[in-house]
Amino acid sequence: MDAMVDRVAGKVAFITGAARGQGRSHAVGLAGEGADIIAVDNCCDVETAPYRGATQDDLAHTVKLVEAAGRRILPVVADVRDLAALQAAVRQGVETFGGIDIAIANAGIVSFGSTVELEEDTWQTMLDVNLTGTWKTVKAVAPAMIERRQGGSIILISSIAGLVAFVNLAHYVAAKHGVTGLMRALAAELAPHGIRVNSVHPGTVHSPMFGNLESFEAFTGMVGATSEQVAKLTMGMNALAVPWLEEADVTPAIVYLSAEESRYVTGTTAVIDAGAVLPFKIPHC
Repeated sequence: MDAMVDRVAGKVAFITGAARGQGRSHAVGLAGEGADIIAVDNCCDVETAPYRGATQDDLAHTVKLVEAAGRRILPVVADVRDLAALQAAVRQGVETFGGIDIAIANAGIVSFGSTVELEEDTWQTMLDVNLTGTWKTVKAVAPAMIERRQGGSIILISSIAGLVAFVNLAHYVAAKHGVTGLMRALAAELAPHGIRVNSVHPGTVHSPMFGNLESFEAFTGMVGATSEQVAKLTMGMNALAVPWLEEADVTPAIVYLSAEESRYVTGTTAVIDAGAVLPFKIPHC
């Protein structure tokens, strides 16, 4: 176990959507392995998402957890739809820590609806946050990595919806497939600079984005849907007999893709989904 301690010691990680959920888990996990953190979050509601967004109190809690792990953290309130704000966050991070080694484009939203019934702003906001926001994150961070000439690791958080289709999620599926394609293009373009680019594809994660009444109701079409009712449906999606992943189940893949042992891994899709994308599954009893 000692050999696995401080796998990213001395590195700096830039993480979007870091105030809570998977972003917070990744920040704390990387801090526990020796990284300092630039934690970015918009800390507000997104107009077309059916649930409440993160708050500045959430971001402050991430700060406390990272500091409790013994690492430094720079919290920044910025929206991934705002390129200038992301570029300012990168400048501030470089001034504070000296450089950026790891970038995790994690910020994202989910909403539900039939393709032909989606409102135009619901479609557009999904792409603006989940796809264009990912591109803007890389556009903001990559130049600093290139200029520093020390390589780096960029990790794009896609989804199993970036590999297969789901009904009533066409805008999410389109955005996450776009993230997967963006990863592959970036992996080829940035390889000459020693910068690796990979995507991570979680299945259903019991995070604040999904684990709330509003999302439960939208997902099931049932008023007052309970966690137990949703768990029964989501378990049927998985090959393993679990209803969903916890945020911490995804973080080990993030640490691996950030660390030296993955130094030759680029252009790949890391799937963590309890077997959800398997075409054939034995029903759970």
